[in-house]
Amino acid sequence: MNWYPWLNPVYRQVISQHQADRAHHALLVQALPGMGDSELVWAISRWLLCQRRDGLKSCGHCHGCQLMLAGTHPDWHRLAAEKGKSALGIDAVRDVNEKLFHHAQQGGAKVVWLPDAGELTEAAANALLKTLEEPPQNSWFFLSSSEPSRLLPTLRSRCLRLHLAPPDERQSLAWLQKQEAGAPDAMLAALRLSSGAPAAALALLDQQHWTQRQTLCDTLSIALNGDVLTLLPQLNHDNVAERIGWLASLLTDALKWQQSGDRFITNVDRPQLVLQLAQRLPAAALDKSLRQWLLCRDRLSHIVAVNRELLLTEQLLNWETLLKPAAAPSVQ
Repeated sequence: MNWYPWLNPVYRQVISQHQADRAHHALLVQALPGMGDSELVWAISRWLLCQRRDGLKSCGHCHGCQLMLAGTHPDWHRLAAEKGKSALGIDAVRDVNEKLFHHAQQGGAKVVWLPDAGELTEAAANALLKTLEEPPQNSWFFLSSSEPSRLLPTLRSRCLRLHLAPPDERQSLAWLQKQEAGAPDAMLAALRLSSGAPAAALALLDQQHWTQRQTLCDTLSIALNGDVLTLLPQLNHDNVAERIGWLASLLTDALKWQQSGDRFITNVDRPQLVLQLAQRLPAAALDKSLRQWLLCRDRLSHIVAVNRELLLTEQLLNWETLLKPAAAPSVQ
């Protein structure tokens, strides 16, 4: 796995707590995509399961380390929804619970990691909760979530929150420059579009991914002076939530521009498009447009079996009414 420099302080903090026997048995890791929570949990797990630790590091050579590197350690359990499913059911949790109450096969720690705790069904969350309330000795739990507020309050209360905050923007840009990610304006825009998560920004700057965003911006600029429905092919994709996020960021930037906040815009590589939106719509219409698009994204993300194309078409037609200039008053 990759390792990111902004993880070093958090890693040292967690390992130091374990060395001092003050570690909490369940960590709820709050992190945006692209912050490296998977890499952090993996590194901590390797240290916990290492049989010959070297201070803050795992040795990398013992049997425990070799099993981890091979992905076959019997005392490391990854709980995630099956491929093609969005929910993690109770059976998987019960199976891990049963294993935890047996002696560790390698005679050391037992680790459970949930890459997305939001996948837990209510029944599965309650089953896990019982184990968290009375955990077996030397068992450690890591639950990752970008939105902990969506988890059961009882589950959150049994965990210690660990927030992976995005690093300073200058530090992130310096890291992106080392990766040869792109032009300065593009790197800054990608970083801000990714809410400051450097690895997510790097993924967005991948040529194919970045081209999708650029094409949507180009199409929007044309659609504002023509047929808004020409945006439909650019939005109607599996990553529709991300694409609507790009559109919403441009609307937010237009509002900032109107309030002389152009120094703080996200889409620094697209100032002309931001200005076009700011000049086209008054603040009230921009605000209403933004709310409509965010509601559309929420419905697409959380309504089961939603007709994506139909919902997007409806939203574009609604937006078109906001984009039309007010009718001139009739002359009496």
